[in-house]
Amino acid sequence: MTETPRPTDSHLHDVLQQIANEAQDLFGRGEVANYIPALAEVPARRFGMALAMVDGSSYTVGDAHTPFSLQSITKLFTFVLALKAVGEDLWTRVGREPSGAAFNSMVQLESERGIPRNPFINAGALVVTDILTSRYAHMDLAMLGALRRLTDDPALTWNVRIAKSERDTAHRNMALAYFMKSYGNFHNPPELVLDNYCRQCATEMTCTQLAQATMFLANGGVDLAKGSQPGEHVLSADAARRVNALMLTCGAYDASGDFAYRIGLPIKTGVGGGIVAIAPGRGTISVWSPELDAKGNSVLGAFALERLVQLTGWNHD
Repeated sequence: MTETPRPTDSHLHDVLQQIANEAQDLFGRGEVANYIPALAEVPARRFGMALAMVDGSSYTVGDAHTPFSLQSITKLFTFVLALKAVGEDLWTRVGREPSGAAFNSMVQLESERGIPRNPFINAGALVVTDILTSRYAHMDLAMLGALRRLTDDPALTWNVRIAKSERDTAHRNMALAYFMKSYGNFHNPPELVLDNYCRQCATEMTCTQLAQATMFLANGGVDLAKGSQPGEHVLSADAARRVNALMLTCGAYDASGDFAYRIGLPIKTGVGGGIVAIAPGRGTISVWSPELDAKGNSVLGAFALERLVQLTGWNHD
C-alpha cells in the first residue's frame, strides 16, 4: 500500500479545515465545565484551532480569534516565571512526577508531606503562585505583563467576572493551600494567593494568541521577533527542553499518559476547553472547544491534536 504523503506547510490550511469538519461529529460527547458558574455559560458548540510556525507563518480555522478562559493553561506561564525567578530551588517545594490523580486531588499531599507532585496540578500551581506572590509586589500584574509581551497585545487581561466566580467557589483550592501551609510549604496568606491564582486562571486569550505566546518553547527558548523588536530570550534552550518534558508527562492531569501515547507532543490543557501543544523546532498548536471529558480535557481539542499529528507526522520529528 502506498503511504499518503504528509502535507507541506503550504497545505496546512487544508489540514485544519479537514480536522474542523471531522470534529463536528464529536459535539455533544462532553460537557462544559460547570463547577465555576461563569464558565458554565460558555456556548458548547465552538471550535477553533491555530498553528504558529517558527518561520513566522500562521494558520487558523473556526473560532481561532475568539477569546476564551485559559484556566490551567496559565499554570504553564507561572511555572516558567517561577523557574526564571528561583531556578532549581523551585524543586524543593514541588515535584516533577505525574500525579495519576485528579487535578484538584488532596490524596497525595498528606503522604508526601505537603509537596505537590508537579507544577501543573492545582496544589503545585498554588505553590508556584505562592512563590511568585513572595517575589512580586503584584504577582498577577507581573504575569499579565509577561503575557502581554509574548502576545504583543497590551490590552490582554483577565475576565473579572470569571475571576470572581472562581474565587467564590475556590473552597477545595483554599483547603489545598491551608493543608500545604500546615506542612510549611506555603509562605503567604492563602487568601492573598487565591486572589492572585483566580485572576491568573481567568486570563483570556484567543487560539492565535496562545500559539504565539508559547512559541519560545518550540524555538529553543526564544520568542519570535515582533516588528522592530528582536526575539526575547525567555528561557535557555535546555530549560525550554525541560519545560516541554514536564508538559509531556504532566500537562493533561491524570490523562497525561494517554495524551502522550495518542499525540506524543508536549501539551497543556485547561478546563476552559483550551489545549496548547508544542512541536519543537517546528511550531505551536492551540485548539479550543469547551466540551470536556470526565478528566477535564477538551473532547474536540484532544481529537484535533491527534488528527493533526496523524496527518503531519509532527510527533515523529
